[in-house]
Amino acid sequence: MEELVYLDHAATSWPKPPEVAAAMMDALQNSGANAGRGNHSLAIGAGRVMVRARNKLAELFSVSNAQDIAFTQNTTMGLNMAIQGTLQPGDHVITTMTEHNSVRRPLEFLRQTLGISIDYVQVDPEGQVDLLELQRTFRANTKMMICNHSSNLLGSILPIGEIGDIAQAKGALFLVDAAQSAGSIAIDVKKMNIDLLAFPGHKGLLGPQGTGGLYIAPELDLIPLMQGGTGSQSENSGQPTVRPDRYEAGTQNGVGIAGLLAGVTKIMSLGPENIHRQEWELTQKLMEGLSVIPGIRLLGPKMGSERSGIVSFVVEGQDSADIAHRLDRKYNIAVRAGMHCTPLAHKAAYTLESGAVRASVGVTSTEEDVDRMVAAMLEMYGRTSVR
Repeated sequence: MEELVYLDHAATSWPKPPEVAAAMMDALQNSGANAGRGNHSLAIGAGRVMVRARNKLAELFSVSNAQDIAFTQNTTMGLNMAIQGTLQPGDHVITTMTEHNSVRRPLEFLRQTLGISIDYVQVDPEGQVDLLELQRTFRANTKMMICNHSSNLLGSILPIGEIGDIAQAKGALFLVDAAQSAGSIAIDVKKMNIDLLAFPGHKGLLGPQGTGGLYIAPELDLIPLMQGGTGSQSENSGQPTVRPDRYEAGTQNGVGIAGLLAGVTKIMSLGPENIHRQEWELTQKLMEGLSVIPGIRLLGPKMGSERSGIVSFVVEGQDSADIAHRLDRKYNIAVRAGMHCTPLAHKAAYTLESGAVRASVGVTSTEEDVDRMVAAMLEMYGRTSVR
């Protein structure tokens, strides 16, 4: 069988750079102690790795104080920390139809338990929000505006800077889900008026699974999602007040964070702008190749428009899961099919019943990968009109 073509980078990047595996092995062998839990050299060494990783992330996102970044297990944990640590009974939240369930489910949980109110702002079929409609949705009690930087289904990129300006003008906090943008699209928390930024380590930042983070603006004091040992202020019964300890109860994933540091270092050496340009060019090539197939409908922004490295599509009369299965078993091509944990985006794209096939490129993707994907689809569906 031919070598695997991996087009599921929106789920997790693969393969990881050799530097990531090397850094993790080095951490296991040479600094595998518990950071912040001892004064011996191994613990100090582990702590230094975490400091370096935090500093590197602060540089990437233009965060003034690296202590304002808390490590998490993933984006979902960061979003829950931000949402559940901020919202109170009577608060109103604005979000969009393209949000992942990592936003929708915590919000709906708080609607049931605290009585918060939620508005899901409509998006057009290409995944874009009407900013005037967005402004009209704000109320006097709007506490938070939440949106993804890029839709994990449609690949649309929202104008985060403009939305941040609106939220600031309305006196609302601005939470951004950077699951599909961190590492490949430039993010500046200050210029974009971002109060809270949740991001994964294992996708565009090229780190291992089980890593991620949440930027928390210095003026905010979230209620910690977890309480417990931090290695600091241990004499107190309450959670520490200092950052990042306040939000990092329990032993951290030191080995994973060492890998994350290596991944972010790699990203910064390549340049997010260069990565975005490469991914965009590959998406255009893929869209052009797929567009000639009878019955196919590409989702999200039209060709030539800005998008992240995601191309989702449906084929009339064909089951999306079956397409993905055939690509895997017959052609050794890895894509994802189904709901992608974002049913409201599928509703906006009129694919709620059918689901969609999602091919997503990343740093390691090549033109040859795209050519094989297009050739496989043409062989399966290109010669006969699909009814």
